[in-house]
Amino acid sequence: MTEEERAEFEAILGHRFQTLERLECALTHRSHRQNSSGIDNERLEFLGDRVLGLVASETLCRLFPEWDSGSLSKGLARLVSASSVHGAARRLNLGNYLRLGAGEEKTGGREKKRLLADAYEAIVGAIYLDAGLAAAAAFLQRTLLESALDGRVEGLKSPDHKSALQEWLQQRGLGPVEYRLRNESGPDHRKTFEVEVWLSGEKMAASEGRTKKEAEQAAARLALGTLETGGKIA
Repeated sequence: MTEEERAEFEAILGHRFQTLERLECALTHRSHRQNSSGIDNERLEFLGDRVLGLVASETLCRLFPEWDSGSLSKGLARLVSASSVHGAARRLNLGNYLRLGAGEEKTGGREKKRLLADAYEAIVGAIYLDAGLAAAAAFLQRTLLESALDGRVEGLKSPDHKSALQEWLQQRGLGPVEYRLRNESGPDHRKTFEVEVWLSGEKMAASEGRTKKEAEQAAARLALGTLETGGKIA
């Protein structure tokens, strides 16, 4: 990384590293280490994941003193989900600064959701080692937590079955699902929506709700439950 690139990226992060090696390590994927120093960002990712969990937990306890442990657990899962962390990584244009091996470059590693999320957590770990918990917490608040909490407080208390289903499928190399509105009935003020969830031309599950979003969440929950228990899809 050149001095110009370092200054540019540190300006994006809002943190100037005292030890440059920590930043370089955080940006180095294991696919790159075979061609360089043998150092990658996996240990920093491990540390950053724990720092993120601590800071997010403290934030929820401070902002929502009325929530019980169940609500806090659900909120934490939503705040630190792969989708949330990936979104933060993309907003930082983190993919532009990664050090990847030739194989990852050819297969679009700079855009891979899990790779970007891991690199973001490695940056958190690097900042923690470089300047302490307060600096890491400030970075997390600025780049992830403020955005994740903005306008979605109530949603944090409920599980996001659609995101959970999509993450389950992506981890196994499967494509995105499609939600199809099968039917809607009832008067305008009390409609019932029936939704099906499909994958690769096959119906996985169907459910209903008072809104299309509610029906989609219910269908996703059923589909995920079937997949996790090894059952057959509908």
